[in-house]
Amino acid sequence: MLNEWDPIGVADEVQDEYDCMLAPLLQRLRGGADQAEIGEFLRQELEHHFGLDPLGLRPDAMAARVIAWWASVGRADGTGRD
Repeated sequence: MLNEWDPIGVADEVQDEYDCMLAPLLQRLRGGADQAEIGEFLRQELEHHFGLDPLGLRPDAMAARVIAWWASVGRADGTGRD
């Protein structure tokens, strides 16, 4: 999903570019983070880690996708996450 979003534009050439975001993102999701918290995490990563201006990269839209995915995974594996 992060490679599909590809805010840097390198995912076709560097498949693991966003792996640094996976563990912190999953930790937040497991901890019950909501869409606003995920969006803020993504904004901070874009700005401070990758040195990008998050404006135009739509971190809030990506956060909505992440939250929807997390909810669907919970229903699929029986954990009941919403």
